[in-house]
Amino acid sequence: MMISSVFPPALLFIAGAFLIPFLKVRAVKSAYMIALPIAAFAVLMSIPEGTYGMMRFLDHELFMRFDRLSMVFGYIFVIITMIGMIYALHVKDDSQHVAAFIYAGSALGVVFSGDFFSLFFFWELLTLSALYIIWSGGSKDSHGAGFRYLLVHLFGGLCLLSGIILRLFQTGSIEFGYVGLDLGLSSWLILIGFAINAAVPPLHAWLTDAYPEASVTGAVFLSAFTTKTAVYVLARGFPGAEVLVVLGAIMTVFPIFFAVLENDLRRVLSYSLINQVGFMVVGIGIGTSLALNGTTAHAFAHILYKALLFMSVGAVLFRLGTAKATELGGLYKTMPLTLIFCVIGAASISAFPLFSGFIAKSLITSAVAYEGLILVWLALLFASAGVFHHAGIKVPYFTFFAHDSGKRPKEAPLNMLIAMGIASFLCIFIGVFPSVLYNILPYPVSYVPYTADHVVSQLLLLCFAAVAFGTLMRIGYYPPEKRAVNLDTDWLYRRGGPAVVVYFGRPVARFTAWLGGTFVHALPRALIQFGKNPTVYLKIAMDTILLPIRTPDARPDAKKELAAAKENCPAYVLKPWSIGSAMAFATLFLGIYMLVYFIRSMGG
Repeated sequence: MMISSVFPPALLFIAGAFLIPFLKVRAVKSAYMIALPIAAFAVLMSIPEGTYGMMRFLDHELFMRFDRLSMVFGYIFVIITMIGMIYALHVKDDSQHVAAFIYAGSALGVVFSGDFFSLFFFWELLTLSALYIIWSGGSKDSHGAGFRYLLVHLFGGLCLLSGIILRLFQTGSIEFGYVGLDLGLSSWLILIGFAINAAVPPLHAWLTDAYPEASVTGAVFLSAFTTKTAVYVLARGFPGAEVLVVLGAIMTVFPIFFAVLENDLRRVLSYSLINQVGFMVVGIGIGTSLALNGTTAHAFAHILYKALLFMSVGAVLFRLGTAKATELGGLYKTMPLTLIFCVIGAASISAFPLFSGFIAKSLITSAVAYEGLILVWLALLFASAGVFHHAGIKVPYFTFFAHDSGKRPKEAPLNMLIAMGIASFLCIFIGVFPSVLYNILPYPVSYVPYTADHVVSQLLLLCFAAVAFGTLMRIGYYPPEKRAVNLDTDWLYRRGGPAVVVYFGRPVARFTAWLGGTFVHALPRALIQFGKNPTVYLKIAMDTILLPIRTPDARPDAKKELAAAKENCPAYVLKPWSIGSAMAFATLFLGIYMLVYFIRSMGG
């Protein structure tokens, strides 16, 4: 039942963002940017569950949906916006703050959209605002990565829009709810549009290409919204789609190998992000209440601990200007608080007991086990060990320990430490008191994570992963950190794109230039000249056509006469044609006439 309207939480962020540049007092501006998320959270808490109309568009009702699934994502989006803004208070570029709020507001708009038109609008706004955040990195690499990000997401948006239009013709409704794969092409196009934003392979490399090139603060926001809005719409539209189980399992496994080899620690975290989203996609594909609860809980927890890891590495990048493992090490001596927060994030993503990842990820793995999907369960088990290997150990080890780089930077700024402290507290609080999160999940939860067998099995898994890492490091078989570029699927369009332009674009450009020169310049000029003396130009044309068939004795004189006619046009004095030329022209004209007459008679 449609209820009257409420104030859209997305509008609070998007409209509020444009006031930021007008606040000139720094303290007032900082207070305002923290107050906006607090106000948005209060608005969310005051809205009862239900559907709320917004406006009519093209004879369709646009509305918002507030239920338990959308509210969970709404809560965490607002929370991480506040934490991200505290982390970014030192940034003096107001445009970055504006873009971040629009980005967060777009994510809220997607989450609470009840119709496909509203969803598509916020979906594209999400892309454009993320693009600016990527470009805020300010380097040549960030500009290139931003353009590639835009191209991939424009393709995804085109697939989504095409699917929406086809679905509208098929069903006559724009309501966004369960989509499924029963309607054929429209359903698959919508799924592809959603999956691209979720970084489902093979179109996943936009994430590892773009996120590490964003600004220090921008990467924190990027890690929270694009992929999680995709997780939400997949959970809303495609629960139980078995293809997602396969795709999600692939997502959990393949990034591990890239992350182990990667030297840029923000790129390591980007591959780890794909790995974690893979767990969520598997849960959506299973589609049971336990699996969907696990997906939602994991998304909630992941946003916090992934942002915490990006913040800790970002603090190092802010102080030293690099996040390369080969250029770091020994930073525990001067950045101890950042180290502690990084370890908390690493423990959370590794699903240590008493940390948030443990109580969230276990819901998904248990749902997989209950369904008897042994191969998928083994893949998730391997992925759990792998994520501890590269995100739980590699990131803090090579950043703060490993070899001593000799660098002694200052501790992170106070606002960064406060933001990391809040995120760390929430990671531990949720891990210790899982019922706080379980109570707001979409379905009732009877799951108990802290059983003896579960705790012991998880600790054994983590211990084996730690021993494997230590052994490989000890015997020298762990892949060394190198200044190198790892090839991913983006190589196909990063290298293939220029090749297509070279081999196909240039001939097309030449042909286009020829068409332009012919029809814009040469042909009009010829018609103008022809109008000055039509008979001379007609004779020149006929003499040119007949020249190859003239006798060898007559050809030299014919060439001279033709050259003189061309040189002196249009003032050339027409000489009478020979009897042979006149007869040839008459025969050609008669032949053309008879051919046209024959074609017309055949058509009649």
